Amino acid sequence: MSAYIARRILLMVPTLLGILFVSFVVVQFAPGGPVERVIAQINGADTGGTSRVSGGGGDFAAQRGQGAASAGAVNSKYRGAQGLDPDFIKKLEVQFGFDKPAPERFALMVWNFSRFDFGKSYFRDISVIQLIKEKLPVSISLGLWMTLLTYLISIPLGIRKAVQDGSRFDTWTSAVIIIGFAIPGFLFAILLIILFAGGSFFNIFPLRGLTSDGWSQFPWYWKIMDYLWHITLPIISMALGAFATMTLLTKNSFLDEIRKQYVMTARAKGCSERQVLYGHVFRNAMLIVIAGFPGAFIHAFFSGSLLIETIFSLDGLGLLGFESVLNRDYPVVFGTLFIFSLVGLVVNLISDLTYMWIDPRIDFEAREV
Repeated sequence: MSAYIARRILLMVPTLLGILFVSFVVVQFAPGGPVERVIAQINGADTGGTSRVSGGGGDFAAQRGQGAASAGAVNSKYRGAQGLDPDFIKKLEVQFGFDKPAPERFALMVWNFSRFDFGKSYFRDISVIQLIKEKLPVSISLGLWMTLLTYLISIPLGIRKAVQDGSRFDTWTSAVIIIGFAIPGFLFAILLIILFAGGSFFNIFPLRGLTSDGWSQFPWYWKIMDYLWHITLPIISMALGAFATMTLLTKNSFLDEIRKQYVMTARAKGCSERQVLYGHVFRNAMLIVIAGFPGAFIHAFFSGSLLIETIFSLDGLGLLGFESVLNRDYPVVFGTLFIFSLVGLVVNLISDLTYMWIDPRIDFEAREV
């Protein structure tokens, strides 16, 4: 097993390099960039995410640009740079690191990332690591609650559907689950806002943030109630697709085990249906469900919350990544991409090891990576 773990860890290095390389190449051909954003901000034409953030890079450049405008037209590779001092444009390139050729910039990025040095945000006077730490609690909260809610509902429902396979209950719940799975989470979130957050019908739930103003002054029990009140709609929106997947996975896993020979043997020995189901079938059928918990949490934590955080204006990693892409804030974009990819690879390894821990019959040592 140690050899398998070592191979998997070694394979993480080229995988991360490949992810960074492809992303870096795509960025080189993408229109716009941080320099263009600053130029647009100076000219008052910035309609992107930069206009919503404040801090070092953008404000510094704007102040320098206001005093560096030149009457003559300047030939520049940057759109909208006409009328700006060429020295100012060069200073912007130096500030954002674009005075170096692309291969050198990529090599420098890889070297810094290998030391977990992700630099500072272009448009916020804060390091990428500190920025991620500030946004992390919101995304962890959403991912954890969504995963727990999904497991607590899906597992009992999936077991009952397996026991009553083909019944009326199984049929109508399957119809509801399939419909729920077909509805995109962000579309369901908009529907919930229209119905329950002051859209067109009821104004029951808040629309922004995880807590109300003055939350720190509330009694402890009211803090809990206020927090649950705020996360209700986002959690329901995020859990919709995962709920359907987990329920059907649990049902199919139980059906496979119920039809095996050892179940018939247990029944022949006089075991009750409850003893057969929870004493024999449960621990075997739940292997794939339990072992998938780390991956399910990471999926909810990193990818499932992006649109939901944006729709409900929750200041987490999803909204941070969305705004960073709009702003062309490349240190934040590449820093979060590297961390998410690394965590995803580690969690995949943990999931495989969890399978082995739960079921010792699984031997990864004997297979090729």
